[in-house]
Amino acid sequence: MAKLIYPVNVSLDGYMEDERGNIDWGISDDETYAFWTGFQRTIGTYLYGRRMYESMVYWETANASGDQPEVTREFAQIWQAAEKIVYSRTLQAVSSAKTRVEREFDPDAIRRLKESSGADITIGGPELAGRAMSAGLIDECHLLLNPIVLGGGKRALPDNLRMRLELLGERRFRSGVVHLHYRVIV
Repeated sequence: MAKLIYPVNVSLDGYMEDERGNIDWGISDDETYAFWTGFQRTIGTYLYGRRMYESMVYWETANASGDQPEVTREFAQIWQAAEKIVYSRTLQAVSSAKTRVEREFDPDAIRRLKESSGADITIGGPELAGRAMSAGLIDECHLLLNPIVLGGGKRALPDNLRMRLELLGERRFRSGVVHLHYRVIV
């Protein structure tokens, strides 16, 4: 059975976007980028909210020019090869291959996807991930904790939710980013 994983870049004070909706504050040096690309190799399906999809669809054409670094081209290839499901009531059309839109979040459909998938699944976007957490669907969280305090923005984890976690691993990068890998205890 595939795992449903919530991977997220997060500020020290718990935000994944700043107050203007920007995510450009996250550290993406060669070491963390290579680590994150390696993590993506096991993913077969990405579940996205609309806004997260719109920021990630860049990868559909990112390796079109040969002047990209190898690690960037590799990430683009991994992303393009994966299935993508976008949960949105407003998105009219997708602009990437292997992508479909679902109008409603259906926990039972995600359970079936986990049972039938040969590769792990990630969920992107804090609102969608929060719904999955509330439904008891998340198996693991991978947090890239960035050494920055944003003071506001979009929280990476939902309010009014209690989950017990077991730390499976951690890694410190030269940039000061810390990767925390947790399993959700059911």
